[in-house]
Amino acid sequence: MAKKTVASLQTSSKRLSKAIKMVKNDKSGSYSFVEAIMVPEKVNDWLSKK
Repeated sequence: MAKKTVASLQTSSKRLSKAIKMVKNDKSGSYSFVEAIMVPEKVNDWLSKK
């Protein structure tokens, strides 16, 4: 799990973070990455969801 604030996502009025988490596929057992761009306050909630 990673939390990263990207300079290119900084705008004049809002600060955004790009969150990346690894998700395991139940059928094949392989992992994939899911990315989302959101406000920093919601990142921890998003990362803790399954």
